[in-house]
Amino acid sequence: MSAEILRVHPDEPQPDRIEYIVSCLRKGDVVALPTDTFYGLAVDPVNLRAVEQIYQIKSRQRHKPLSLLIANVSQAYTLARETDTNLDKLAERFWPGPLTIIVRAGTKLPLRSTANTGNVAIRVPDAAIPRAVVERFGLPITATSANLQGAAECTHAAAVRDQIADRIPLIVDGGPTGRSQPTTIVDLSLGPGRWEILREGAIPTHEIVMALQR
Repeated sequence: MSAEILRVHPDEPQPDRIEYIVSCLRKGDVVALPTDTFYGLAVDPVNLRAVEQIYQIKSRQRHKPLSLLIANVSQAYTLARETDTNLDKLAERFWPGPLTIIVRAGTKLPLRSTANTGNVAIRVPDAAIPRAVVERFGLPITATSANLQGAAECTHAAAVRDQIADRIPLIVDGGPTGRSQPTTIVDLSLGPGRWEILREGAIPTHEIVMALQR
């Protein structure tokens, strides 16, 4: 198998091409597509066979949950439970953007999709292609980076092709991604009012602290 390369306009994604991507996701295919940080591997998160394919493609450890891309803030509340005002503060300040927020997962997601942690990592990307896909698909999509475990993250479709074109059926070429840093990760799953920065990425720590102390 060698991946099909599908060019999609990064700012004004063509509806017919978005429809094609969504049809592939509905079949259970793994699709590589650009986000605002790196290219990611997208599948339907409630299709456990598709989720398993990502772990196999990346040789990823099964205890590590996959992050999800969502289209808007309201979708976050359909996936999360036991949220507090910290989610509101971070979402208002940094979404769409390179901030991943970990929350307690609601009942709509299979436990296997959370790597049996009961938590889910979500974000609204500042990129038109994945948002258009999620809106048309009607569900969040996975967003783990489209690279082999231990290899460099990909900011171009050509880099994805070089690493994993023989492992997936479709690579969406939306040009270079807007950033070369990973997302910042904030954990809000610790309980009411508690939070922890797990990784500083494109958003500096001090900006997160300022937003949460408002």
